[in-house]
Amino acid sequence: MARYPVDGKVALVTGGMRGIGFETAKLLHARGASVVITDIDGDGVQRAAAEIGSERALGLVSDVRVEAAAQAAVEETVSRFGGLDLVIANAGIAPHPPRTFLSMDPEDFDRVLDVDLNGVVRTMRAALPQIVARSGHVVLISSIYAFTNGVLMTPYAAAKAAVEQLGRALRVELEHHGASATVAYFGFVDTDMVAEAYSNPVVEKLDESIPRPLRKRISPATAARGIVDGIERRAARVILPRRWEPLRVLRGIAGPASDEFIRHHRKVQPLLRDVDSR
Repeated sequence: MARYPVDGKVALVTGGMRGIGFETAKLLHARGASVVITDIDGDGVQRAAAEIGSERALGLVSDVRVEAAAQAAVEETVSRFGGLDLVIANAGIAPHPPRTFLSMDPEDFDRVLDVDLNGVVRTMRAALPQIVARSGHVVLISSIYAFTNGVLMTPYAAAKAAVEQLGRALRVELEHHGASATVAYFGFVDTDMVAEAYSNPVVEKLDESIPRPLRKRISPATAARGIVDGIERRAARVILPRRWEPLRVLRGIAGPASDEFIRHHRKVQPLLRDVDSR
């Protein structure tokens, strides 16, 4: 597909108050787009929109767990800016504290799925009529957990794998409308969510089972550049750090091999026994 400059476009970014969402909104705005950021913290999202600045930035309180709220955010965007061209379905959470499937509180498990998967679905349902009408573009934030083992992060990994499949299907289904979709896969990004996870000693110990080169963290601004550059290329996928790409491509071989490596890692099973005994 031809390049898709974001200058003059209207973008909606869920979970846009901080981290990847905020940096993506800020960069879209810097490249000439009008941006609407949504989040559940009213004061926080207003401060974030004010930091982006100008009449081309708007902050809205919206919860992706509520269908009507997702629809209202799209309607307010269209009312304010005349349409909607871009959607970045970024809102997401991780289980805290990390637990095994056996020991995780069912409400915590379901809450992660509701935000990370169903929240993306609700956002797409609300936005796609505009995206189709304007031959626009959507970005679905998946994760390297879509193709790596989700031990202690089962709802997050399950959601991100499903988001990947949704994004891949939309890529095909939107083609005849002249619209497109990107799936973004990130490794470890220096966000509040990752910092909170690594404040837990269980995660720190589990981290030792990950090869050191794959532990490299990137900044939210680096992730945002990947997203926005990908939008302007109408790219099928964005993956950062790029060293994860061979594992994505070779997932049919590397996935089972890494499962066995983690399963037999000398520290993992004692760690899991400890988690399950609490």
